[in-house]
Amino acid sequence: MSISTTGLCLLIIGSFFVGLSKTALPGLTTLSVVIFAVILPPKESTAALLILLLVGDVFAIKTWYKYADWVILRKLISGVLIGVAIGAVFLTVVPGNVLRQYIGIMLISLTLMSVLSSFYNTKKFTNHMTSPIARWFYGSLAGFTTMTANSGGPVTSLYFLASGYPIAQFLGTQAWFFFLVNLTKLPFTIGLGLLTVPILSILPYLIPFVIIGALLGRKIITYFSQRVFNQSIIILTLISSVYLVV
Repeated sequence: MSISTTGLCLLIIGSFFVGLSKTALPGLTTLSVVIFAVILPPKESTAALLILLLVGDVFAIKTWYKYADWVILRKLISGVLIGVAIGAVFLTVVPGNVLRQYIGIMLISLTLMSVLSSFYNTKKFTNHMTSPIARWFYGSLAGFTTMTANSGGPVTSLYFLASGYPIAQFLGTQAWFFFLVNLTKLPFTIGLGLLTVPILSILPYLIPFVIIGALLGRKIITYFSQRVFNQSIIILTLISSVYLVV
């Protein structure tokens, strides 16, 4: 696999974003998806990114494992599995670019609705987000978007944000959620032959930058107020959604 110097630099930036997103700024991962898909063959890029995500997941868990909400995680899993199954079916009948656009439009709508609803009645909105219907909806949507567009992050970010989680609980719950999801995807990725020798050969150059990003994230998150953190989630979710639409 031939990668230019510029391409390698972009992959390094994308890898750094992976680490930073895992310990401080959820949402940056979607930017990494864009970078990897541009530089590497599309299918193989998902395999490379999956390994880097798992490395970032390990650092996220090490940093935030004490704060995970396991009650919510257990309640979300059934919806996620259903969403993954539906997404697999859709991939066989609907073009990927069409799916990504619909997902992007849906995420933009959900983001705007979340912002408006939370301003209208924060307590009432938080109670609504913890209802069984909301868990099923967001869980299945997360599974669906992960399977069809590698974009489950914005969905779970919206759900955990709207549920009123403080920063530590938000990052701890999301860390375990994506570690388990990514670990589940690994055997399928290997079975499909996407972890090729060329892909494996570039990973040692990229993994250190995931680690650097994760360690930096640990430092900068201590300077974030809850308001700044919440605003960053909204902004990054909208950026991710716009990417999917265009």
